[in-house]
Amino acid sequence: MPQSVSPVDPPEFAHAHEKPTSPWKLTFRIVRWSTYAFAVVTLILLLHKAPPPPVETSPQAAARAEQKFADVERAVANGQPATLRMDETELNSYLSSHLELSDNAAAKPAPTGDQQGTPSGSAPTPQDVEQMRSNVRDVKVQLIEDRVKAYIVFDVHGKDMTLQLEGRLAAQNGYLTFEPVSGQVGSLPIPQSTLESAVRRLMDSPENREKLKLPSEIADLRIENGEVVASYK
Repeated sequence: MPQSVSPVDPPEFAHAHEKPTSPWKLTFRIVRWSTYAFAVVTLILLLHKAPPPPVETSPQAAARAEQKFADVERAVANGQPATLRMDETELNSYLSSHLELSDNAAAKPAPTGDQQGTPSGSAPTPQDVEQMRSNVRDVKVQLIEDRVKAYIVFDVHGKDMTLQLEGRLAAQNGYLTFEPVSGQVGSLPIPQSTLESAVRRLMDSPENREKLKLPSEIADLRIENGEVVASYK
């Protein structure tokens, strides 16, 4: 007759070698996965195209803007001071008719080296302009009380991304200045300290400094009551 074998109890310290997870390892895992999640959310927000602002344009507004520029040029030529005021519709209509963006610029060939002419230290070369046009798909501007808010759609490796910048424009010592209030790439807000630092570096850069120089006849430039106001001397 086979003998029954009684079950063997596990040794008292059989699991003693299984140490609990270290708090540091657990913390590291939590931080690592939180970083991954944050990176994914950030990427989604960056690539999420913000909707365009509701700005209006019309041929009539573009014509009014053209006439205002002509009147100011005539006054300056006669040695008379003048003030130009342009509302949001006129500004966007003027930009729409003068900025060749997206498909409008694609139909025109890029200028070659022998078409450059004499480069100016205060103006971008035709290649610079063409590069900006090829990347920028759309520009819309809102005038809000004493602030300007720009909405820009630009191409990054075939993907449209949006940039929104809001701030105050001014003229100081003959140069254009911009005081940032807020910024956003896609749906991701830009931290204020980062935005101010980036704008400061842009404004103080020697290669950009001369490009921000205003024409000598402009005495002041500002946003006032939802209008661009430029004073000519």
